[in-house]
Parts: sequence; C-alpha cells; structure tokens
Amino acid sequence: MFPAMWTYYPELLQRPVPRYTSYPTAADFDVQVGADTYANALRDIAPGSEVSLYVHIPFCEEICWYCGCNTARSNKRSRLTAYLDALQSEIAMVAALLPRHCRISRISFGGGSPNALEPLDFVRLLGDLVVAFKAENPLISLEIDPRKMSRHWLSVIRAAHVTNASLGVQSFNPAVQKAIGRVQPLELVRILTDQLREAGIRSLNFDLMYGLPHQDQFSLMETLEHAVEMEPERIALFGYAHVPSVIPRQRRIDASALPDEETRFRMAGAGHDFLAQRGYSPVGFDHFAKPADPLAIAAKQGRLHRNFQGFTDDSAEYLIGLGASAISAFPGLYVQNTKNSGAYRAAIAHHRLPVERGVLRDAISRANGKRINDILCHGKTLLPADLSPVQHEHLEAFARRGLISTSSGMLTLKPQAAPYTRTIAAIFDPRLNNQIGRFSAPV
Repeated sequence: MFPAMWTYYPELLQRPVPRYTSYPTAADFDVQVGADTYANALRDIAPGSEVSLYVHIPFCEEICWYCGCNTARSNKRSRLTAYLDALQSEIAMVAALLPRHCRISRISFGGGSPNALEPLDFVRLLGDLVVAFKAENPLISLEIDPRKMSRHWLSVIRAAHVTNASLGVQSFNPAVQKAIGRVQPLELVRILTDQLREAGIRSLNFDLMYGLPHQDQFSLMETLEHAVEMEPERIALFGYAHVPSVIPRQRRIDASALPDEETRFRMAGAGHDFLAQRGYSPVGFDHFAKPADPLAIAAKQGRLHRNFQGFTDDSAEYLIGLGASAISAFPGLYVQNTKNSGAYRAAIAHHRLPVERGVLRDAISRANGKRINDILCHGKTLLPADLSPVQHEHLEAFARRGLISTSSGMLTLKPQAAPYTRTIAAIFDPRLNNQIGRFSAPV
C-alpha cells in the first residue's frame, strides 16, 4: 500500500462543487436559449473550421444503479429503430446548416452504451455521419459496455478503424459490483481487452470509481492492480457522486454502505500514488495516461482542456452534439438537446432541431471559464485584478496550508493541492451560490 502525499483538510472540502466540464455548467442552462440560437451558431461557423462530433446513444442492456447518464433499457427493438430514424434526420438537418469545407476531426460515440446497438445499425449510423458531414479519416472513439460485446461488434470496430475505446469497469470486486448493479467478471474484461487490441484499438481507457458501497482501500487497490496488468493507455478514477435526489435510480444503493468522506479522500490519494508509481502520468485531477498517449502529451505541452467528455486533447473549437441530451459547444454558446427520447423524436418529426435549453457565453463567462479550465488542466491561472474580499479569503485559506501560491499575480497550485482542485476553481465561479444542492462532494 502506498502512502498518499495528500493532507486531509475536511474544512476545505465541505462545499459541493461541479465537475466543470463546461463553464457555465449545465445547471445554468436555460430554455430561453433554444433551437434558433443554435441554428444561427451553426451557420456562423467559419468555413474550414475544425469540428468534432459527439453522438449520444441513450440505451443500455442493463441499467447500473450508480449511473447518472441519460439512458434507458434497450429491450425493445422498435424503440431503438425509432430513435435511430430520428437521429438520422437530425444528422441531415445539422449537416445542412454547417458551412462547407468544415473539417470533421473526431467522431465520438457515448451513452448509455453505443454497443447496445446492433453492429449493422452502428455501421449505418457511422456511414450517415461520414456522408452527411463529408468526414475524411476522423478519429473515432467508442464507449463500451463489456457485458455486451460480440465477435460481430469486434469485426465492425476493426473495419470502421475505431482507434479509441473506453470500457466502463468501475470495480473488479464482486461484492462492490453486486452493490451497484453492474456484475462483470474480471476475466470478461481481460479477454475483451485482448480482443480490442487485435481489432485495432490503440488508446484504451478504463473508467474506475472509488467511494462505492462496500468498497474499502484494499478492494480499490486490488481493482487498480488488475487494471494496470491489462495496460490500458488511460485510466479515469472518478469519485462516486451519491445524489439520489437528482438521480432516482441511485436509491437502490445502500447509502449506509458508502465510505465516509475521509475514507474517500484516502482512497483517491492511494489511487493517485499507485498509478503514478506504476508509470501513469496524472492528467488533471482524476485522469491518468501512459506518457506516450496523446492525452499525457497534451497535458505536458499545455494543450489539455475539458469538455463534456472530460479531459481531452481535442483541439477543435466547435463540438456538435447529436442525439437526445447531447450538448453542443461553441466559443459563445452551449446548447443541449432534450433529454427525453420521446420529445426528441417529436421535435425531429416536426422538422425542428431538438434543442431544449442552453446558455450564452458572454465575455465575463468566457474569462471565468478560461480561469477555471486553466486551474483544472494546468494547475495555474492569472488572477483577476478585481478579486473580491470573499475570493481573497477563500484563497488565503488554501495558501495558509501551503496548497497554493499567489505571487506576481499568478495563482499556482502545489502538487499536494490535487484533491482540492475543483474547490479552488470554484472560487472563480460567481454563479455557484445559485446552484447549491445540485452538486456532490469534490473528492
């Protein structure tokens, strides 16, 4: 067991804060920003711009109890067919609004579980995207549920030249798996990892979690040991956010079996130290990558940033989200499609872009967003000239404990400040006080 270098200051971790995959966050999205604003933003993209696509598949074969994603059971073929028909229509509508000669650099499929689709349906969907957006050799990434992966799916991955994949693992401990409604044997993941390598996957990510029910530091370290033996290029180690008031399916989880806040803190620190000692470079506050992986290289070169998929090396200025609940990001705008699949299909049937809400990013929001992104991705940022007394007080609380320095107008986080990163970033979020109760503990 490796000792964590982090010191536990519970008084600095009391404030629930966002994960800041955007700023303003999705909690600030409003119905006043809708489809017309989005359509105009699409038309205004400069010709020749680099654009990434995100495609949301809101279906899973089984629903995990911990999951906060927008997803439903894929137990009815008619439901999947109707959704894919609507998605095909949305693709055509959005592509028609996009200026010519935009370069589609990436296509990412998330969910839910994209492999809840039949392999042939995925091939057709990918073909629709490539043709509609005139995508030439994009990087293709795919989220995978290991419990539903057939040899036909593996053949499609190989034929479609999918290079990046992410496996939802969470834990290899059987008792923990049972407690979260996601049972998948270690050997299943081990075999699939080898098969994905043979199918051409070059960057493989494992999603793991700490703070789960019946999980302790020993079982977490056991999971991490199994994970590194399979040598994924990336590992994301997330803290489980238990918010059953927001995510009703989490009510099935026994809250009395959850580790306390200090235990969670120790888990995060031990996991960080273990992965670092096993050759993974820390990326941001909860991702790790092998030094040769593009994510680690981007972090080292100062090109790392965050979007709705987490830390990324994607350099595209525009991200177009397709499908129910998908979010699109522009320099001055975020918009989100309706989450309900029925409402999504209805909007498409009436030839309307299925946008439900969004937020405009004015100059102040963009400045705050850059500051927050710089803290999360690079561990430093220029301090604003107009720091408020409350912001001064918050920063001083971290400075007194040796977690940050604020010399020469620059805020710099010390290495031991890693678990406090989101809390420090939140100091520069003037909107946060209006959203208390929407977020979870920062570690």
